[in-house]
Amino acid sequence: MTGVAALIGAAALVVTAVPAQAAAPRQAPGAEVIPGTGTETPALVSGIHEAADGAGSAADAARAHLAGKESRYRIADPRRDLAPAQSVRSGADETVRLQQKHHGVDVLGGQYVVRMERQGGKRTVTGTSGKYFTGLKADTKATVSQETAVRRAVTATARQLGGAKLDKGDIAPAKGVRTASAKALTGTSRGLVVLPKGEGMLAHHVTVHGTNPATGEPVQREVYVDAKAGFPLLQYSSIKTFGTSANKTAKALKSAKTRANGGKATAGAPAVDFPGTTGSGVKYDGSAVSLGLYKDASRNEYTMNDYSRMWGTSKNLVSTWDVRGKDVSEVSGRWPAGIKEFGSPTPAFGADATEAGAVDAHWAAGKVYDYYKKVHGRDSLDGRGGTINSLVGVTQYGLPYINAFWDGTKMVYGQGDDEYKTLSADLDVVGHEMTHGVVENSANLVYAGQSGALNEGIADYFGNAIDVDSAGMAMDDPDSGLLGEHLCRTKTPRECAFRDLNDGHTTSKNFLGVGFATDNGGVHLNSTIFSGALWDIREDVGRVLADKIVYKALTAYMTPLDGFTEGRNAVLAAAKDLKVSAKDLNAVKRSFNAHGIVPGWENALGVDSDQLLGKLNTAGTGVGAGGGWWVTSKSNDDGSEPYSVYAGRADGSGHPKLISPNDGRFHVYPATDGKTVVWAAYGTTSLDILSRPLAGGPIKKLYTSTTDVSGLRVEAGVVAFESMDPFGGRHVGYLRPGDREPTYVDGGKYQLGSALPSIHGGRIAYAKLYPEAGTYKLGTEVLDLKSGKTTLMGQLGAPEGIGQTGINGSGVYWLADEVATDEGQMAVRRANPDGTGAADISKETGPNALFPFDLTVSEEAVTVNTVLPDTEYRNETLPKLWQLSLDGKARNRVSCNRGEQSSPVAAGGKQVVWIDGTTGYTDLVTRTRPAGLCG
Repeated sequence: MTGVAALIGAAALVVTAVPAQAAAPRQAPGAEVIPGTGTETPALVSGIHEAADGAGSAADAARAHLAGKESRYRIADPRRDLAPAQSVRSGADETVRLQQKHHGVDVLGGQYVVRMERQGGKRTVTGTSGKYFTGLKADTKATVSQETAVRRAVTATARQLGGAKLDKGDIAPAKGVRTASAKALTGTSRGLVVLPKGEGMLAHHVTVHGTNPATGEPVQREVYVDAKAGFPLLQYSSIKTFGTSANKTAKALKSAKTRANGGKATAGAPAVDFPGTTGSGVKYDGSAVSLGLYKDASRNEYTMNDYSRMWGTSKNLVSTWDVRGKDVSEVSGRWPAGIKEFGSPTPAFGADATEAGAVDAHWAAGKVYDYYKKVHGRDSLDGRGGTINSLVGVTQYGLPYINAFWDGTKMVYGQGDDEYKTLSADLDVVGHEMTHGVVENSANLVYAGQSGALNEGIADYFGNAIDVDSAGMAMDDPDSGLLGEHLCRTKTPRECAFRDLNDGHTTSKNFLGVGFATDNGGVHLNSTIFSGALWDIREDVGRVLADKIVYKALTAYMTPLDGFTEGRNAVLAAAKDLKVSAKDLNAVKRSFNAHGIVPGWENALGVDSDQLLGKLNTAGTGVGAGGGWWVTSKSNDDGSEPYSVYAGRADGSGHPKLISPNDGRFHVYPATDGKTVVWAAYGTTSLDILSRPLAGGPIKKLYTSTTDVSGLRVEAGVVAFESMDPFGGRHVGYLRPGDREPTYVDGGKYQLGSALPSIHGGRIAYAKLYPEAGTYKLGTEVLDLKSGKTTLMGQLGAPEGIGQTGINGSGVYWLADEVATDEGQMAVRRANPDGTGAADISKETGPNALFPFDLTVSEEAVTVNTVLPDTEYRNETLPKLWQLSLDGKARNRVSCNRGEQSSPVAAGGKQVVWIDGTTGYTDLVTRTRPAGLCG
C-alpha cells in the first residue's frame, strides 16, 4: 500500500484512488521517473537539468516548469490548481512546495515539490516529487452546514473516546445525563477540504479540543465530516507524543508584544543592544552546563530566555516556562494563563530548577537549535527564526504525567515521579519533540497511519542522532539506538528506554495494522521499522552523510501522505542528489531491504481467518450477524463512494449482496436477525433508520432522528438502538413494527440514562443510570417487550461503569467496572434471566483480568474485544478477541492474527465475525472456532 492507502485505507477511514497503473509520463533523457499511484502525475522525477525562469519568484518558476511539461506531469493548469505553500533557499538550492487546489479548495495531502538550483540569475529544475491527484471531479458546494459538521465531529470524537461504557461520572446536574466525553469537547471549523478518494470527497475539516474524561489527557483531533451527507469520514489526533498512551504512562524576558502573543514567535524585533546574559545550572545527570538567560528587572530575576542563538536573525527567543501545577489539558492547543519563565535570583540556577527538569529542557533546546543551524543551516524549527517554547512540569489530574508532546506550537514535558525524571531529562526526547516542529514546517507528514509512522520515525532518528553525538557514543554501541533511556532514576538504560532503533523490526514480522483509534493508526507501533532502516544507514555510511541524506529527503522530497515505500524512494533520491558513492547508495538500499521496506511489502502479511468481504474501506460502522447471515458497511475499492450496506452468508457461501441504496448518503451501523436488515442513513440534517428484508423487497423508513443514533439491533421486526440527545445524554429506544415514534426505556428523560443495548427472545438488555436515595447508581436492566416488565440484574458491588450488554436464552451478560483505582480492567459478568445468580466469568482483578470494551454472545460462548494487561504497546496489547465459555472456565483467543481485531459479532455457536486490520486494510473475516492461546 502507498502512504495514502496506509493513512486512509489501513486505518479504514478513507482510501486513495488506486486504479490501474497510469501510462508512464514522458521522460527526459537520463531522467528517472517513478509513476504515481492512482494519478497520472509522477511521484518522483530526478536526474533532470531543465532551464527555468530565473527572474520571477521561485514559486512562479516552479509552476511555469510544470505547465511547460504538461505531457510529463499531466497538470493542466498549475497556476490555477497549485498554490504556493513554501519556498526555501539553501545556498544555490531552492525547494518549492505547492498545495493542490480543486476548484479553489485544498486537497488533503495534495502537495507537489519542485527542486531547483539558482546561480548567476539562472534557474535549473533538478527534480520534482509529491502527490497531485489528477482524477478529481467532485463539486465543491457543501450541502451539510458548518454547524452540523461541528456537532457531528464532536459526537464522533466523544463516541471514540468514551462510548464503550456508561459511567457514574456522566452526570451534569443542570442538564441530567451527559457523556463526559461530549461535555468536555468543543469543535472549531477549519473550512472545506477535498479528500483524495476516487473523484474526490468534499469534507468539512473540524478540530475538536478538550479533555479525555477517561484518562485526563488533552484531546486535539482532526475530524473530516462528509460535506454532502454529514458522516465523519476520518479522525486522528494531531498531538505528537513521545510515547504511546500505553507506554510508560503516569502512575496514578520576552517583550510585552511576545507575552501578549502567548509566547509565540514575533518577528521584526526592534534593533536594540543584545539583552542576554549567560548563566549556569546542573542537569539531572549532575553535569554543570551553560545557559542562555535574560536579567528581567521587572522580576528581579534571571529568567530562562535565551537571546543569543537568534539575535543575529529574527531576535526571537529560546524560552523555558514553568507549568508545574498546570494540568496537561490546560496546555495543549492553547497558552496557559499565568505562567512564567523559570527564574532565579542569581545566574546560577539551583536544585529546584534541576529537579523540575528546567535546566535539562533549556540546555537541550539550545543544543537541538544548534544542531539544525550548524549542520543543516536551518534557523529554528520553522526555518525562519521562530520562537522556541518549552513548557516543563505538567501533571495529569494532579499526578505525574510521564510523556512529552509537540502540539503544533510548543514542546510540553510531563512532570516526573519516583521512577521517572521530568521528560525533558533526556536530550533525545527534546530532540524528538523539536524535530516534530521541523517536520511540520517541511514535509508536514500527516500524523496518522504510515505517514504518521514516518513522522515519528524521523523525529526518533534526529532526536537520537543529536543525543548520541553529544554523548560521544559509538554508533555500534548496543545502546546507541535507545530513546528515553536516561529518564529513569533506578532502572538500567535498556529497561528504561521507550524505543530502540536497533530492535530489528521489519514489515513482514512486526508491522501492525490498526485503525486510527489505536495509536493514530500505529504511528509509534510501526515507527521503528522505518527509523531502524535510517539508523542502519547512519551506521553504514557515517553520521554526517546519513544526517544530510535524511534531512534532504525530509525537506526536499517527502510530502504529507507519504508512506514507507515513498519514504524509501525519497531517501534514495536524496542520496543520489547528494552524489553519494555507489557503495553508500547500495548501503542505503540494503538497509531498507533488511527492514522489509520494498515495493509491495504489504502483500506478504498472513492471516489465520477466512475472508468474507475484503477492503471495506470504512470505519466506526460496526458489523451485524444473525440467522446465518452477516451485514456490514462497505465503500467501493478505491473508497470514493459513500458507504453502502452489504449482506452475506456467515458460512461464506454465495456472493455478498447490496442491501442499501447507493444514493449519496452514508449507510451505517447495520444489524440483522437473518430475516431483516436495519441500518442508519446519514443525511444533511437528520438520520433515517431504514429496514429491508434479506429476501428482497422495498426499503422502509422506520424513523427519522435529528440526533445521532448507533448500536442498532433487530429481532422479529423490533429495532433497538442508542440515541444521543442534544445535551450529550444517552438513551436506549426501540421501535415495534408499525411504530412511528420510538419508545425509550428511560423515557428519554435528561436526568436518566441508558446505553449499549442488546436484544434476544423478546427482551432488551441495556446499561442503566438512575437516581436512588439522593445519588446515582448504575445497573444492567432487562425489558420484557411482551409484558412491559423491567428486571434489574443483581450486582456483586457498586459499579462505576457498565459496558456492552449481551443476552441469550440462558442469561444476561455485561462488562462491569467496580474498581475505580485500577488501570481500566473490567469484569465480564452474567446473571440469570430473572436477575439472580450474578457472577463473574472473568474477574476485574487478578493476573488474568482483561481490559474489555465490547461484548457479544451466542448460546454457546461469550466473545469480548479486549487487550491484555501489559506495560508497553505491542501486538498483544492491541484490541484482540477472546472467547469464554458461558461459565468462564474456558478462555481462548479467537484468532492469532497480528494487528487489530474489532467489531466482533457472534454468528452462532462459537463462530465470530469481525473486522480485521492485519493486512493494513480492513477486511471482514470469520472463524468458526477459537484459535487457542496464540503463545
